[in-house]
Amino acid sequence: MFELPLHAGSGHPNLFWILVPSFLTFLAGLGLGARSERVLEVLRPNDASSSE
Repeated sequence: MFELPLHAGSGHPNLFWILVPSFLTFLAGLGLGARSERVLEVLRPNDASSSE
């Protein structure tokens, strides 16, 4: 019953190289999500003259 919670991967020899990129990717996703409106404005500017 306790095998699953105990097998968290903490004994993995390259745990650092797994956690750091995962954490950085998570932060990048949060940053893009927080600025998604600004990114969309850059990619698709709302030009009033083009909607005539």
